[in-house]
Amino acid sequence: MSQTSLSQTGLSQTRIGRLFERLQAEGRPALIAYITAGDPTPDLTPSLVAALERGGADLIELGVPFSDPIADGPVIQRGIERALRAGTKVAGVLDIAAEIRRHSEIPLLLFTYMNPVLRYGLEALAREACGRGIDGCLLTDLSVEEAEPYTRAMRKAGLDTVFLAAPTSTTRRLELVAKYSSGFVYLVSRTGVTGERTTVSEAVGPLVSAMRKVTSLPLAVGFGISTADHVHSVGAIADAVVVGSAFVRVIEQNAASSELPHRLEALARELASGLPSKNR
Repeated sequence: MSQTSLSQTGLSQTRIGRLFERLQAEGRPALIAYITAGDPTPDLTPSLVAALERGGADLIELGVPFSDPIADGPVIQRGIERALRAGTKVAGVLDIAAEIRRHSEIPLLLFTYMNPVLRYGLEALAREACGRGIDGCLLTDLSVEEAEPYTRAMRKAGLDTVFLAAPTSTTRRLELVAKYSSGFVYLVSRTGVTGERTTVSEAVGPLVSAMRKVTSLPLAVGFGISTADHVHSVGAIADAVVVGSAFVRVIEQNAASSELPHRLEALARELASGLPSKNR
């Protein structure tokens, strides 16, 4: 029997919920793109988000730069370092979101750690994030056993809360993730840190099956996905595919080039071409 999440009955009330309802009707999974806000500069991030959207990204994870990104691999760590050198802080990320929202309705998810949130203030962040057009938040290092105060503050502001589940998660942990998640659940395809891989982990299928037993929320799979073939194979069993390091690598390689937005858009289009149609 499915565990009921805190907001499954109101899925369509947020941009994230409406996105997944639309894509479910269309019969295709979502392409979720991660970039670090402020990489290579805060002023450039809105144009990079626009490029990703033109290329076919359906939802953007805006990474908040943090000096101790324990869940991120070397490519994203270097992107975080570039953003920090450019002076990007939490308030600046909210300003970036507001600028994106002036031109786009693409769902935006803050991807961050507990330390920046606590320093900013949980209630303040929830309130101001909502006011700037953010739709939800994912805290990579928040234990789901301690999630209630956080989810209460976020939900009060009308924001979705996305939690992580991994191949090593117990059934009890999956149930708690289902309980406190809204919008979607993020499934980590493999243990370890983010980064591009040559193959999709064999743990994805069993993890998706286990999570579907405890929630009806959409399931997104990330970590190690970097090619259209990866997108196709994961998208065949999940509701969304998350790509991060491959996009951040393009930013790293083209940070000083005027071609950066075009190359980011091209990669997004290439990856989106791998999204399977489930209505066939």
